[in-house]
Amino acid sequence: MTADFQPRDVLLRDGRAVHIRAFTAADEAEILQAFDRLGAEARYKRFMRPVREANLDSLHKGFETLARSGLGIAATVPADDGIDFVGTAIYIVAPDGQSCEFAMTVVDAWAGAGLGRVLLETLVEAATANGERVMEGFVLAENAAMLRLAARLGFEVTRHPDDFGLRVCRRSLQAPPRAASSAP
Repeated sequence: MTADFQPRDVLLRDGRAVHIRAFTAADEAEILQAFDRLGAEARYKRFMRPVREANLDSLHKGFETLARSGLGIAATVPADDGIDFVGTAIYIVAPDGQSCEFAMTVVDAWAGAGLGRVLLETLVEAATANGERVMEGFVLAENAAMLRLAARLGFEVTRHPDDFGLRVCRRSLQAPPRAASSAP
C-alpha cells in the first residue's frame, strides 16, 4: 500500500511546514529518534502504559505488518542529519479486509500546531482510497485532545465495552462520489 501513497507538503496553522510521506522499515533510525523526542506523557498516551525505551522486536513486527496489510505515514522536517520525523500515523487492515485500526503520535514540540489533524485526515483519505470501509482506534479516556480531534473528523467516540479507561473512535469510510458522466 505504501507505493500508492502520494507524498505532499503541508503548511500547519502555526506557519511551520512538514512533508508527509509513507515510511518503511528503512526509516527505523528516524522512528527511534522520534521516539526519543517524545515526552513521558506522549509515550503514555500512544502506548497506553509507561514506556521508557523503544521495543525493537515490536517495531520490527510492526514494520512487517505494515508492509503486508497497512500504511505508515510520517511528517518530516529538514534536520542536520537529513530529516526528522515529527509525527507518524499508521493503519493496519483487520483480517476481515474491510476495517482498519489507526494509531498516531506527534512529537511534543509539534503538538497543538494542527499536525495531528493533518495526519489523521491523510490516513482517512488513504484508507478510503484503498477500499477500507471502517476505521477505528482506541484512545485513552484522558486523552481529551485526541478525542476532540476524532470527533471533529467524524469519528463516533464511545466507551470501550470492557475498559472504562478507553474510548473507541470509529468512522465509516466512503469513497467520494464519482462525478456524473456527461456522455450521451
